[in-house]
Amino acid sequence: MTRFGRRIAIGTTLALWCVIGPATESFALEKYGRPLPSLDDADKDTDAAEESLFAGYFLTAAFVHNPTFAARPDNTGLVGLRHMAHFETDLYKQYLTFYTDQNFFSDREKSWITLSEWDGTYAFTGVIDHFGWRLQYERDAPLDRSGLVQAYADGLVTAKFQAVQDLPAWRRWFPEQNLTAYAGGGWLFHNSSYFARPDNTGRALFRYVAHADLDLYKNKIVLYGDTNFFTDRENSNQLKPSELDWIVGLALRWQDMELAVYREQDQPLDRAGLVQKYVAVQLRYSFDVSKQDLGLGKKKTTSP
Repeated sequence: MTRFGRRIAIGTTLALWCVIGPATESFALEKYGRPLPSLDDADKDTDAAEESLFAGYFLTAAFVHNPTFAARPDNTGLVGLRHMAHFETDLYKQYLTFYTDQNFFSDREKSWITLSEWDGTYAFTGVIDHFGWRLQYERDAPLDRSGLVQAYADGLVTAKFQAVQDLPAWRRWFPEQNLTAYAGGGWLFHNSSYFARPDNTGRALFRYVAHADLDLYKNKIVLYGDTNFFTDRENSNQLKPSELDWIVGLALRWQDMELAVYREQDQPLDRAGLVQKYVAVQLRYSFDVSKQDLGLGKKKTTSP
């Protein structure tokens, strides 16, 4: 097979896997809340990355097709717009990072502008070789009225694969592409009110996650897929998944900007019930403030 043929084959295979897989009983391809492909380039200078002071992104998304995705934790309304701010800072290189995500939603049935829900996430995370860990607290609350608040704290461990680093022949086969994936499991060790299904039944106990980013061309065109499974602590079998949330998206990037189209579906697995789904168009702007930008980094010196 020619080099071009191999590129087309792997791209087509992964695309079919992302689109068809989540609908099957074998469970395909995480949803931390609503996941996104990494903005980092696989060839990014690690020394320069360690000099970063803080980084993040802002995004706005329009739910252009939304038959069932609710605008509040009590499953009322339908989301119209989503706004999000993500901030992160390395406390000790890549081993210990703090981040926060602040998600806001509007209810298209009431007002596309007025905010109806606020989801706040606060977490410590880190990477050691091919393994990642996270301790996170999330609280989802209505903004325009009193009502149900969902909150939990969890821990998560994942293993990561990156083709350009872990598969020596990858660069020779696909010089302009990359494949990054991770998978793992987590435990909601504190759960006052976070449900195990989209219809707000049960209480989540464990989660199983998997994510894949296929860089189709120089980190400028990225196809991504993500799944998140929950189990119900009120079930006799607490390991059996009770909910599957999956996302498939395509992102186009130019410098610090990204335009993406993606579809999400949250569905019960162990019984019939509410399925929440939507299609969204999203614009994201990323930023990275380095120590050098603020005059705090090490100055380069030249030999006499």
